This record gives sequence, C-alpha cells and structure tokens, in this order.
Amino acid sequence: MSEENKKVEEEVANTPETTQEAAAESAAETKSETVEEAPAKEEAPEVVEESTEFDWDEFEYGIASKGKAQREELTKLYEESLTSIDEHTITEGKVINMTDREAIVDIGYKSEGVISLNEFRYNPDLKVGDQVEVLVDKTEDKEGQLVLSHRKARSIKAWDRVNEAHDNEEVVKGYIKCRTKGGMIVDVFGIEAFLPGSQIDVKPIRDYDAYVDKNMEFKIVKINHEFKNVVVSHKALIEADLEEQKREIIGKLEKGQVLEGVVKNITSYGVFIDLGGVDGLIHITDLSWSRINHPSEVVELDQTLNVVILDFDEDKTRIQLGLKQLEAHPWDNLDSELKEGDKVKGKVVVLADYGAFVEIIPGVEGLIHVSEMSWSTHLRSAQDFMKVGDEVEAVILTLDREERKMSLGIKQLSTDPWTDITTKYPVGSKHEGAVRNFTNFGVFVELEEGIDGLIHISDLSWTKKIKHPSEFTSVGAKLEVVVLDIDVENRRLSLGHKQVEDNPFETYATLLEEGSVIEGKVLRKVDKGAEIVFENLGVEAFVPSRHMVKEDGSEVAADERIDFKIIEFNPDARRVVASHTELHKQVKADKQKADRVQAKKAVKVINSNVERSTLGDLDALSKLKEQMEDDEKNG
Repeated sequence: MSEENKKVEEEVANTPETTQEAAAESAAETKSETVEEAPAKEEAPEVVEESTEFDWDEFEYGIASKGKAQREELTKLYEESLTSIDEHTITEGKVINMTDREAIVDIGYKSEGVISLNEFRYNPDLKVGDQVEVLVDKTEDKEGQLVLSHRKARSIKAWDRVNEAHDNEEVVKGYIKCRTKGGMIVDVFGIEAFLPGSQIDVKPIRDYDAYVDKNMEFKIVKINHEFKNVVVSHKALIEADLEEQKREIIGKLEKGQVLEGVVKNITSYGVFIDLGGVDGLIHITDLSWSRINHPSEVVELDQTLNVVILDFDEDKTRIQLGLKQLEAHPWDNLDSELKEGDKVKGKVVVLADYGAFVEIIPGVEGLIHVSEMSWSTHLRSAQDFMKVGDEVEAVILTLDREERKMSLGIKQLSTDPWTDITTKYPVGSKHEGAVRNFTNFGVFVELEEGIDGLIHISDLSWTKKIKHPSEFTSVGAKLEVVVLDIDVENRRLSLGHKQVEDNPFETYATLLEEGSVIEGKVLRKVDKGAEIVFENLGVEAFVPSRHMVKEDGSEVAADERIDFKIIEFNPDARRVVASHTELHKQVKADKQKADRVQAKKAVKVINSNVERSTLGDLDALSKLKEQMEDDEKNG
C-alpha cells in the first residue's frame, strides 16, 4: 500500500460516522488514481517541490488535500442541519434524559443543556419526552456547554400567562412553597402568588403546614400590575359546585326537620354545622336551655350530632339550627306545685347592675331585681349583695308558666323594718346613724338596714351657715340625730342633727342682747365684712366692714381675738350682727358726757358765788361755756 493510500484510510478512520461513506468513496478514487499514475513515480518529487503552502490539517489529522475539501463540505452540511439560536431567547426543548438531580434538554443545538430539577418542582410528573420552555442563557460557557434555564423562561412568559388565565378564568396549577402570615406562597408559572388562608378550602383550616410542598389547582382572582402581586384561590374552584349543591339541599329542607351534621367550626357566638355540603349555624342561645359562657362547653370539633332546622333563607342560603329544641323544655319539668310566696333555692348564674339571675333547676331561671335584695330605699348594685356561683334562697314574687318568667326576692325573707317604725323610732327619739350620701339640700342617714332618713341642710347646725353638706360631714361618718317626722305611707323619715343640742339663741338670749359686749374671734373676712365666732357661746356673728375699724384707724385682722358689741340680735332668723368700732365710739361719747356733767357742776358753783366773782372769774366762765357748746356740736 502506498503512503498516500494509508493517509486516505486514516482519514476515513478519523472521520465521524456521518461522513465515513464519503470518505470511503474518496479513498477509492485515490486508489485508482494511484494505480494509473504508478509508472510516473519518479516525477513525484517534482510535485512536492511545486507545493508552496504547508497543510497543517493534513499534518495534524493525516487527511489528504482532496480529503480536506470533502471534510469542509461535510462540516458545512452538518452545521446547516443545526438550529441557529441567539442568547437570551426563549425556545422549546425536549427532555431526552433525567437523573436524580437534573434534566437533559435538547433544543436542536449542537449540544444539549442541563437544567436542575429544582426548576421543575411545580411539575413532579415531568418525564422524558416532555416539551418544556427554556431560556438560552449562554450558547457556550467556558467548558463549551449550552446553558439553559426553565425558571427564567417561565418568569418571562408568566405575566402573559397569568393575565390570560385571569381574563379567561382558567384553572391553573401551582406549587405551594411555604407558609406565610395569613396564608401561603404559591408558585404559579414561576411567579410567587399569595393564597389567603380563607381561600384554601371552604372548610376552616386547622393545619396550614399540611399544604406545604403540595401541588394544587387554583383560580387567579386578583392581579396588581403595579406591584406585580397575584392572589389565587382554591376555594373558588369548589364554591361554584358547592353553591349548586347548597341550593339543591336547601330546596329539600323543611322547618322542624331533624338532620345529622358534623361540628365544623366553633366561635364565641355559635357553632357551624356541616350538613353534607351546606353549613348551618347554631346560635349559642340555641345550644342549651341552661346558660353557657362558650359553645365549647356543649360541643367539640368534628363531633357528629343531630340538629333541628329552625329557619332558613333560600336566597342567602342561610340555615338556622337548634340543638336544645330536641330536648323537652325545662319549664315543663318545673314542680307544678310551686306558687307565688314559696321559697326556692338556686345558684346565681348571671349578675348585672339591675339584678341577678338565679337558676332554680337546669334551664329555669328567676330574676332578683336589685330593689328586691334589700328593704333599703338606697339602691345599690347587685354585686354588693352576691356573686356568680353563690347558692341563695329566695321567695317567688311572680310566676308565669306560659311566658316562662319568674321574679324572686330575698328581702322578703326578713321582716319589713317599716312595719313597726313608729314604735322603734318615735318622733323626738334620739339615735345614731351612718351618713350614706348627701345632696345639695341635705344628708341621707341610715339608721339600720332599710331605714334611711333625711337631714335637711337647715337642720345640721344651729349656728353655722352651711352652703353644702360636704362642708359639715362625710360619707360613712356617724351622726347623732333626732326623729322629726315619720311618713309611713311614703316610707319617709325626717331627721335633725342640730336638735340634739339646745338652741343657743334661746339659751344665750340675754347675753346676746343689743349692746352686750363679748369677746369674739375673727373666722374669715368676706366681701362686705367678716364672720366671727363667740367661742364661749358657740355662736357665729357678722361684722360689717365699717364696724371693723379700730380706734387707731386700722382694721380687725383674721384670727384676731377682740371685743365686739352686739348691735343686732334676731333669734328667729338666727342673725347676730356685731361691731368693734362702736366700742371706742362709745368710750369717747361717755367721756364727753362726763365732761359735760362736770362742766355743769362747775357752772353751778360759780353761779352760787357770783357776788364774789371777779372779772377774771367771769372770763373763765365764758371760756368754759364755749367749750361745752363746742363739745355738744362735735358729739
């Protein structure tokens, strides 16, 4: 075999299978040419000498010049058969193989791409042969590998698909990625959408974590294009079917019908019952004949029970159910012998300001109004007498079996203190009581439970001028009182406090006569004068401003003790007016009077000795007379 034939065979051996046939033909032609040109071997060196370029492909791959041309033609044909694609474009590819972590995708390019299965978590049914959308990140990385991304391709086209699905009300598949506040995060077409907790199912969800890592069908219910927010609902897919199912069930309902249901949800106001496709509500008042604080005291979740239909609304598909109605009414079990005036025992179940509800037997209650808790006319709150849970005894005041109402009283268990009021508290008798409260016009004093009396503000003190009872006493204080009047029919008692002591205006009438001088203490100064008190007598008086001037021209000061003259005394009006100024005015007047008397005596002496008078004596007498006339004018 010649050297050239060996090169052809090596070319065939190194040529890809797709071009081996062409290479074989080329080798055959080369052989025939070699045979024909064999006699001219000696001219070969001249051909080599004529070659001006060194063929590196021939040197490296062992391919003859003519074989190289054939190879280039075949390479061109092969490249033309490949798909031409640009980077960052979206195209479809076919999954040709899958491993535990990756999917091999063929897009018709000279090499395949590898995509992590994490990008297909939303589609656990992915298999070989499936067509998927991919984004060409790079046609070749540093290792010559095609780089594809399914997630990016989905994200780019996701908004178009989301809007199209929303507009056409299509059902879409999504993968629940995780739980978040108020709901779940769902991967829909590669976009993270929000699934509210209320939109997961028509039934209340107790365990949200059970839905994580699940694929479900959803309906896109809301899109915010500005913030690219998507809200989906699984509940909306089944509501349409349920609505029709509800109407069908409600169409067969009748009031009074008894159905079996399952406790679906418990709230503070009632219980929702699943009747097999439609929900009904048992209000808390229809759960038990007895009072309950919360429905959980009677039923529990997933409990199966019989309920009766009380009412329903076909338009709004609302059903009102009852549970207690399946039992006999407790009032039917009430002792038929009970009547008004009988004593009963029960437990306090509810307290309000106006009274207490007492349960006589389960489901039968009576009301004790606060006015029936004490004989006192001073109303208080029911909490002052009892608390929830107390066992109490009461008297039946009214009993209406048809209306199923009962009123009770506990004050009737004791004697009405007003039955012997005139004997126990006769007019004029003295007692001690506690101040309950006071108003602008007086003070209410409790002598005993149920016996209250009023002390009018004018009967609090003989001497003090009281503008409001709070100036005189306080709530809870003990006061001695005298019974002034009794109105048995209206249960009113008039009391007095000042009557406990004698009237000082009568006792000290002689000491308080006009003109009397008594030491007093200035209590306070007011607009038109001052208020003083005669401490020894316990009587207050008023001093006008013009009567507060001292002899030196200054005014009497507060808390100062000084003598005062009584210038007005009215025992009926309990009015005493005093003056300090009148004291030094009186002293001056008395002195002037004494001087006048002395002058008159002197005149008489002079007149009796007139014969012995001298001119000088007459002058002295004349001066004395003038002085007396001046004193009279000034006096």
